[in-house]
Amino acid sequence: MATVLDAAGVSHFHPYAAAAAVALVSAYMVWFWALARRLSGPRMWPLVGSLPGVVLNRARVHDWIVDNLRSTGEAATYQTCILPLPFLARRQGLVTVTCNPRNLEHILRARFDNYPKGPMWQAAFHDLLGQGIFNSDGETWLLQRKTAALEFTTRTLRQAMARWANRIIKYRLWGILAYHCDAAASVDLQDLLLRLTFDNICGLTFGKDPETLSPGLQENPFANAFDSATEATMQRFLFPSFLWRIKKALGVGSERNLRESLAIVDQYMTEAIAARKATPSDDLLSRFMKKRDGNGRAFPEDVLQWIALNFVLAGRDTSSVALSWFFWMLMQRRDVERRVVTEIASVLRETRGGDAGRWAEEPLDFDELDRLVYLKAALAETLRLYPSVPQDSKYVVADDVLPDGTVVPAGSAITYSIYSVGRMESIWGKDCAEFRPERWLSADGTRFEPTKDAYRFVAFNGGPRTCLGKDLAYLQMKSIASAVLLRHSVELVPGHKVEQKMSLTLFMKNGLRVHVKPRDLAGYVVAALEEAPQQLGAFVIPTTTAAAA
Repeated sequence: MATVLDAAGVSHFHPYAAAAAVALVSAYMVWFWALARRLSGPRMWPLVGSLPGVVLNRARVHDWIVDNLRSTGEAATYQTCILPLPFLARRQGLVTVTCNPRNLEHILRARFDNYPKGPMWQAAFHDLLGQGIFNSDGETWLLQRKTAALEFTTRTLRQAMARWANRIIKYRLWGILAYHCDAAASVDLQDLLLRLTFDNICGLTFGKDPETLSPGLQENPFANAFDSATEATMQRFLFPSFLWRIKKALGVGSERNLRESLAIVDQYMTEAIAARKATPSDDLLSRFMKKRDGNGRAFPEDVLQWIALNFVLAGRDTSSVALSWFFWMLMQRRDVERRVVTEIASVLRETRGGDAGRWAEEPLDFDELDRLVYLKAALAETLRLYPSVPQDSKYVVADDVLPDGTVVPAGSAITYSIYSVGRMESIWGKDCAEFRPERWLSADGTRFEPTKDAYRFVAFNGGPRTCLGKDLAYLQMKSIASAVLLRHSVELVPGHKVEQKMSLTLFMKNGLRVHVKPRDLAGYVVAALEEAPQQLGAFVIPTTTAAAA
C-alpha cells in the first residue's frame, strides 16, 4: 500500500512506498542515462525523449536536422528516442536519422523489402489514399507499379501532359499574370502554381479540369475538400495513433473535417469515373480501366479512385512547390534568370524565327521544351537544395546493420533527410550551399548530366520506388517556368517573408507574394545569337528565412 491512516484518520505516505518510488525513479534515471549515452542524436529528456527539441525547432525543423547530422561528421547519421521507456525505447521509440548516400542506397535499393512504408504510415493515409501506389507495400504496390510503369514510359502520355499544361497556360495563366501586371497588384505565385498544377494533373489523370486557376481565383469544392482531407491526414502524424483513432471514432475535430471532405472527394471521383467509362480518353484513369489485376479482372471502382487520387496528390504539390522555390531562387540570382531566358530565346529563334514578337504567341511545345538544358539544370539545382518532399520514413521489418555500422532493430523507424543530403559538405563538397546550376551540365555546357552517384540526389526517391513521373515532372516544370519567364519577370513584395512550412511537402508558409512585371524580349535577340556556355558566379543560399531588402 502507498498510504496508511493514523488514529485520527489522516492519510500518510508509507515510508516503504516512498523508498520504493525513489528506487524506481533512480533505476529509471540510471537506465535513461545509459540509453542517452548510447545514442548520438539531439539532447534527450526523461519520458519525452527528443520531442522537446522537435517542438522548439518546429519553425526550422529541416535545418535543425541538418545541424544534427553535420555534428556527426562524415557519418551523417544519428539515432534518437521519442519514447524513452523500458522495453519500448529500442524498438517503437527508436528513430534513426540519416542522409548518408550509402545508407540511402541500402534502405531504398539493397534491402528494399526490409524497409516498407510500415503500418503506422499506411493506417494514417488509408482513408485518403487507400491501398494506392504511394500507400501500399508488397504485391499490391508491385502490381500498380508495373501497370503504371508501362504508361509512364510512353511518349503519348508526355505529349498529353504538354497539351494540358499549354492549354491552361495560354487561356488562363497568361491572362491572370497580365491582369496583375496591368493592375500593379501583388499576387501569391505559390497559390497560382498550386492551382495550375492541380488543374493540370486532374486533366491528365481523369480528363476533367476543375479550373481552379481562373479569373478571380475562385474557390473550388473538390480542390478545397482535397486540401482539407490532406491537411487532416497530415495532422495524424503529430500525435500518437491512438489519439486520432479515438477522435475518428467520436467524429470530432480534424477527423470530422476529414470525413466530410472525403465525402465530397468521393462524390467527385465517382462522377469522374462514370464519365470516363462512358467516354474513354487518353488520360491515366481511362488507361487503367483497360488494365487487369493479378487475377485477370478489371480494377474495381474503389481501386481506380485510389489510383487516381494517389497520382493527383503526387503530381500537384511536388511540382508547384519546386517551382515556387525555383522562382524565389531566380529572384536572388538575376544572372541565372537571364541565362535561362536567353536559352529559351535561343531555342525559339531557331524554331519560330527571328521576330521576338512571335515567340510569346504560344507556350513552348514538347520538342522545344526538350531542348532547354540549362533550365532543367536550374530546376535540378533547386530540387537539390529545396526538395519538394524534404524527408521520408521507413519501418524496419527485421534487425539490420546499415553500411556505416549503425544497428537498426526490428520495429524501429528510419527517417532519411532528403533536404540534408544537398547541404552536406561530405556529400556535395564545400560549395554545397551554393546555388550553381552548372554542376548539372557537361563540361561544354550543352548536356544535362545527372550525378554519377544516384543516391546523392534522391529528390525523386531511389531504388524500386523511384518516381515514375520524374520525366513528366521535369516536363511540367519546364513548361510552366518557360511560359512565365517568356512574358514576365517577378519581384518579391518588399517585406514579404519566405519561410518553410512544417509539412510533408516543403510549402512556403506565407506563400510567395510577388509583383509581376512585363518582360521585354528585344534585349534577348542579340543574346540568343551570341549565346555561349559561360560559367556563372556562385550564390550562397539562405537556410530558412529570407526577407526582401
